[in-house]
Amino acid sequence: MREVPFEVPPGTRAVTVRLSFDRSAGVIDLGCASPGGFRGWSGGARDEFTITTGWATPGYLPGELEPGVWQVWLRLHRIPPQGLDYALDVTTSAAVPPEPEVVEPPHGARPPRRDIPDVGGLRWYAGDLHAHTVHSDGSLTIAELAELAHGRGLDFLAVTDHNTVSHHPWLAKADRGVTLIPGQEVTTDRGHANVFGEVGWVDFRRPADDWIEHAERAGGLISINHPLGADCAWLLPLRTRPRVAEVWSSGWWDRRWGAPLAWADAWRDDVIAIGGSDFHRHGSDGLPGAPTTWVLAEDPAAVLDGVRAGRVAVSAGPDAPLLVRLGDELLALDADGLVLVRPDGARQVVRGERALIPAGTGRHRLETHENEVMALCE
Repeated sequence: MREVPFEVPPGTRAVTVRLSFDRSAGVIDLGCASPGGFRGWSGGARDEFTITTGWATPGYLPGELEPGVWQVWLRLHRIPPQGLDYALDVTTSAAVPPEPEVVEPPHGARPPRRDIPDVGGLRWYAGDLHAHTVHSDGSLTIAELAELAHGRGLDFLAVTDHNTVSHHPWLAKADRGVTLIPGQEVTTDRGHANVFGEVGWVDFRRPADDWIEHAERAGGLISINHPLGADCAWLLPLRTRPRVAEVWSSGWWDRRWGAPLAWADAWRDDVIAIGGSDFHRHGSDGLPGAPTTWVLAEDPAAVLDGVRAGRVAVSAGPDAPLLVRLGDELLALDADGLVLVRPDGARQVVRGERALIPAGTGRHRLETHENEVMALCE
């Protein structure tokens, strides 16, 4: 990380930073800190941002502009051997420029809920624990993302923009019939992790063990993301391995490939497997709910408690074949002809679109006859 200092004089009400470099030659990530600490991060998604007393570019925190020495953060993400020339232009102003206009999307209907019985006063809720907006490198506003999730039939969605919490104050304002869970994807070159909950900004520059301690201290929850994902696989050392892991991500293109399940078993013997679409924009990654994480909870606001307790299932989508626990039984929905694989490897063909099967201890899954994973259940 390279820090470039600049001076903010008293009376400043707006700061604009512009970064220029040859994007065909490499990648430089962009962020900012004030004398009071973190003020924003946009990574490689933007080369310009504005922070004012009343509003800020998504990814950055508005508010009082403390006079003194600020820092532009430059992370040298992809730099060729010969180096990469760049230029920074910083301007300060005593006037606040007008805030860009945001157009709210229309509100549509939600698909019917699936017929799943309650369990001891708890209900199975459908959602997604990994998605991005314009507050990092996504293309949709918070309201647009929430509307998309609503139209997909989801009950909850974790908004996990990269290395920022600028989206958190806006989540409760997006009234789209979906509970938006505050999160942040702590993002480095050697691994990504989601931290869920209102825990404050997690410093991605610190060792990964510090992220875990931060989340636990603040009452949040941390998961290891897409640990086998191409150029963002988990390579960071840890003293303590988190129990929650994004075993099923949209990057699991061929689910006959058993490596994600093998990784989970090797990670620790009590992994809580969750799913995440890692949605950024249409035509990229999966849509929200692909895969769908199902959580047995009191209500959508209590989803993180359900995840902590391991009351979790994952399916390929909101309407895909599903396997959930109902006490001492498993309910297999829309799974006729699929194979139930028990923790000990025993296999049983599911008969009927709605089958009740005795449950054992541990993770069960549904597969096709070609070993393609269709659903997981903790």
